Amino acid sequence: MGIKLFDSERRVMEVLWQRGDTTAREIALQLADIWNKNTTYTVIKKCIAKGAVERREPNFLCHALIGREESREQAAAELVDQVFEGSASLLFASLLSGRPLPAEEIDELKRLIEELR
Repeated sequence: MGIKLFDSERRVMEVLWQRGDTTAREIALQLADIWNKNTTYTVIKKCIAKGAVERREPNFLCHALIGREESREQAAAELVDQVFEGSASLLFASLLSGRPLPAEEIDELKRLIEELR
């Protein structure tokens, strides 16, 4: 199983995925409307402990060790396992019954399914 990120950790990772290598100070500034600096540093340290981020010097430079797509795949697999009894088809049924989809999204889903065959 991959690295499980909580919402707070995902916010830090989003900054890194968008900006690339970034100092902890810059991440704290980016997230200042959400948390204070100390909270951001605590979350960064949790990401480091999990192996999602590497700390580099000088200036506490943060480098993402996992990609956005890897993180999405992990979160999706966890969602399917925990909420949909391991069934991707139950997930899709739930998604499709919840709201109407534009034709473009339906076409994209068909294409993805065909690629899996």
